[in-house]
Amino acid sequence: MSESKARLIDSASDVSGLSFDAAGLIPAVIQDAETHRVLMLGYMNAESVGKTFESGNVTFFSRSRQSIWEKGETSGNTLRFREMRVDCDGDALLVKASPVGPTCHTGEDTCWEEPNVDSAAFLNTLERVIAEREQSGDDSSYTVKLLNRGSMKIAQKVGEEGVETALEGAAGTEDKLAEEAADLMYHVLVLLRSRGISLKHVTDVLRDRHGD
Repeated sequence: MSESKARLIDSASDVSGLSFDAAGLIPAVIQDAETHRVLMLGYMNAESVGKTFESGNVTFFSRSRQSIWEKGETSGNTLRFREMRVDCDGDALLVKASPVGPTCHTGEDTCWEEPNVDSAAFLNTLERVIAEREQSGDDSSYTVKLLNRGSMKIAQKVGEEGVETALEGAAGTEDKLAEEAADLMYHVLVLLRSRGISLKHVTDVLRDRHGD
């Protein structure tokens, strides 16, 4: 049995072992880093891999134009680079990205005309926004103000939001329950951030309990 070549590529220089074809290309499947929806298929060479790491935007090699091209360089619908992996045979890439606008040139979310929507995945986006707000240090941000108050105060706020959610669940309207549940989930994410715990950690616990 041959050894698997699957691994994370963590730098532009880390391309050893990739099996480029005779034209120096390797197929790259582009996946939304949050929804996990497959967005498109493109081709890369060593240069475009390097430019992807350098610019932070996913960059390909165009077989029709025979040139390097950065996705969205004319339309503005870029793909913000998040992660790159090579498959078990070393001859295909999985590139995780955050799309800015529709990915397909037709205006569709994906090149398979599938909507790139996953409501649950927005929690990942919200987690990232909370982290970005904390790093900004903007004192006018409610999130920053909460984090500056410390975990004990945030935990108290979570308790208050939990009670309000429970009351709406017992006797409130569907809309009010949804609003209170949204407030509760936001404050839980802020509390997790204050304690250095990721949403993935929580979902891993849920997955382990579920048995998957």
